[in-house]
Amino acid sequence: MARYKPSTVSRRLSVLSGFYRTCVIDGVLERSPAEYVRRPRVSTESPTLGLNHLQFEGMLVAGKESANPNDFALVAMLGLLGLRISEAVNANIEALEEIHGHRVLRVLGKGDRVAVVPLPPAVGRAIERAVSDRTGGPILRSRTGNRMDRACATRRLRALARGAGVSTPRMHPHMLRHTFVTTMLDAGVDLRDVQIAARHADPRTTMRYDRARKNLDRHANYVLAAYMASAT
Repeated sequence: MARYKPSTVSRRLSVLSGFYRTCVIDGVLERSPAEYVRRPRVSTESPTLGLNHLQFEGMLVAGKESANPNDFALVAMLGLLGLRISEAVNANIEALEEIHGHRVLRVLGKGDRVAVVPLPPAVGRAIERAVSDRTGGPILRSRTGNRMDRACATRRLRALARGAGVSTPRMHPHMLRHTFVTTMLDAGVDLRDVQIAARHADPRTTMRYDRARKNLDRHANYVLAAYMASAT
């Protein structure tokens, strides 16, 4: 597993450990062979940095102005709804509903849990544009008319980023979900409400998304430089 990141190794060992623990509980094994396996240390900071406000705005505008109607829906579903890329590309038109006056989208999330996600008007319009007059099938499609997949979504996002002049080391779909979290915190949304919107089981996960950005925005280097501004 040397080529995998510590977080990947830790997750896989966690699954293996859980499997053997269940075997012990069910009496299949006397003891778990994974009981004393040490997992690699995983950083408490997310390696991904979300887009800042202007970059996110640029992506939304680029998607809206794109001739491909799937582009705006893709950016909106990832950045304004905070969907995981698997949830976005697997979302179907049949999952669009209205509940108590709210337009919603039912998505299949982690652990096969169904989540009801409300659609703000802008996102609703983006989805309607992508769906057009279709009554069934995938919301997001590739240029060939097939269901959009992760690779296609990544290519579309990178093309939009280039068109919008958004400079990032490596644009990928999760960056917009990350942006969903950090932008809500910037907008003053309570941490608990952000956790619920992002469907994080643990608030520490939400805080982890935000910590790397704050470490840069509030770094002491800026305070020191401002203090010594007269000499520099």
